[in-house]
Amino acid sequence: MSAPPPRSPALAYRRCCAGYADGPVVRDVDLEVSPGECVALLGPNGAGKTTLVRAALGLARVHSGHLEVLGHPHDRLPAGAGLGYVPQRHTAATAVPATVAEVVAGGRLGGSGPLRRLLPAQHRRDRTAVLGALERVGLRDRARTPLAELSGGQQRRVLLARALAGAPRLLLLDEPTAGVDTGAARAVAAVLREQLDGGTAVVLVTHETAALAPVLHRVVRVEGGCACEERREVAAGA
Repeated sequence: MSAPPPRSPALAYRRCCAGYADGPVVRDVDLEVSPGECVALLGPNGAGKTTLVRAALGLARVHSGHLEVLGHPHDRLPAGAGLGYVPQRHTAATAVPATVAEVVAGGRLGGSGPLRRLLPAQHRRDRTAVLGALERVGLRDRARTPLAELSGGQQRRVLLARALAGAPRLLLLDEPTAGVDTGAARAVAAVLREQLDGGTAVVLVTHETAALAPVLHRVVRVEGGCACEERREVAAGA
């Protein structure tokens, strides 16, 4: 029996230089992340970790080289392609009053039109996905709670639920365990394990890997604008 064909990378930087209008922050990065693989970007503040993630999101400029996201050029990713993002901070708690469920529902929009909520079948699917995502992060009982009433760690889990509600094939997380207790960090790791087992690729920006070590496959050190000193990790159960 022949071996199955290799799967295309979910995320691929090839000689990629990325940054902003005033020039590159990271240079000549070669990195591929496969479906079902978890890669941590580790390094000091200002090293370029977040810039790499922002480039994949279309929020930083690719000055040269190539960047492919879910098989598409980074600047031609179709709406609803399956890209999920968990930012480090969320400002809606102080800017716009919203319940937990309303925030998580934002992960279901996927570039769809304004009439989406008027379609009963789609509305039911969205509601099921929102409540299921909240169940996975342990916050289903807080669905109707105003986001501003939650702790910082709980708000971080709401952001994770918002990304999960969109059924991501590639999940990008910025400091997902910063400022959360050990129990919350373990809950995040358990959710990421489920995603990885389902074939989702995961890339996370972090300053330390201890909290999520059980799900990491690789650590890539980003320092001085370069991705280097990549070392292999073995995720528990991988």
